[in-house]
Amino acid sequence: MRLPILDEKDRSGIDQEAVNRMVDEYLKNGFTYFDTAYPYHDGKSEIAFREAVAKRYPRDAFTITDKMPVWEIKTWEDYQKYFDVQLERCGVDYFDYYWLHSLANGRYEETDKSGGFEFLKKIKAEGKAKHVGFSYHDDAELLDRILTEHPETEYVQLQINYLDWDSKSIESRKCYEVATKHGKPVIVMEPVKGGSLASIPEAAERLFKQHLPEMSVASWAIRYAASLDNVIVVLSGMSNMEQLVDNMSYMGDFAPLNAQEQEIIGKVTTVINDSIAIPCTACHYCTSDCPANIAIPEYFSLYNDLRQFPDSFINRVYYGNLAQEHGKASDCIACKQCESQCPQHIEIAEQMKEVAKVFDK
Repeated sequence: MRLPILDEKDRSGIDQEAVNRMVDEYLKNGFTYFDTAYPYHDGKSEIAFREAVAKRYPRDAFTITDKMPVWEIKTWEDYQKYFDVQLERCGVDYFDYYWLHSLANGRYEETDKSGGFEFLKKIKAEGKAKHVGFSYHDDAELLDRILTEHPETEYVQLQINYLDWDSKSIESRKCYEVATKHGKPVIVMEPVKGGSLASIPEAAERLFKQHLPEMSVASWAIRYAASLDNVIVVLSGMSNMEQLVDNMSYMGDFAPLNAQEQEIIGKVTTVINDSIAIPCTACHYCTSDCPANIAIPEYFSLYNDLRQFPDSFINRVYYGNLAQEHGKASDCIACKQCESQCPQHIEIAEQMKEVAKVFDK
């Protein structure tokens, strides 16, 4: 989803020659896993894969993952229609891994009702998908429900990185623990948080460089995710050859983080979190009597994150998920009942206006 492009203003204009060179280097070094999806690069990512990989290498030289755009599904027949389009776009007869894309509250129920999981069973029985699962952006409680109701899924793709590990809104740790409890291996997305963890506060970067001056800042984030016992693949959206070569340099002969390095990660996380805009501790005292049922701490967490990392679009996804069952930030009526309950003495009504400017515009 972050392939090299010819023009920063046009995500569909993929630099195919650069992609081909990166693919050649990647496969030459023994890596085989590719991940794409129907909407990436305005629908051109799957085609770029076909041109760079499927047309130029034998089928047993690579593995390919694709995902069903469940938000597009209106009828049972739509599943097959979109799946056939994806096979054609990718230039393959089957997918090694196939997911229901980005299940979340509301979307899960719709997908389950329309037969999404039945479709996974169908294409696996036909040999059109060797392994099936889903990618996920929501809380641990819903994940536990999905895996309980659909134990046939083989893998879960989760957003995991050291900054989101204990996030109250993203719940990376809790989701990882749920997947592990159900015996489902985890494939990690967003290990560098959309590239945000490659550019961190100077004080945080200094902690990394003092320990391993030759290693990139991004390498710490990817190694963090890859060091988790139940993680089998870590995805990294590489946009140029430099990023690719850097990733291969430490993943080719992977060494998990040791105890000292884990401690450094903890210190870096503290430095980043100390620079947050709204000092909310997610105690939830503020939400008990909110007449608009606004998810105040969760919205503050997503807002803080987006202030630090403005290119992290995924925060908007999580905001949309929460807003399905809670009031939006713009629904705040400034009654200020919440402020009388806040141990941090945050001017919640004023801050909620700022959150609304970012997420409800």
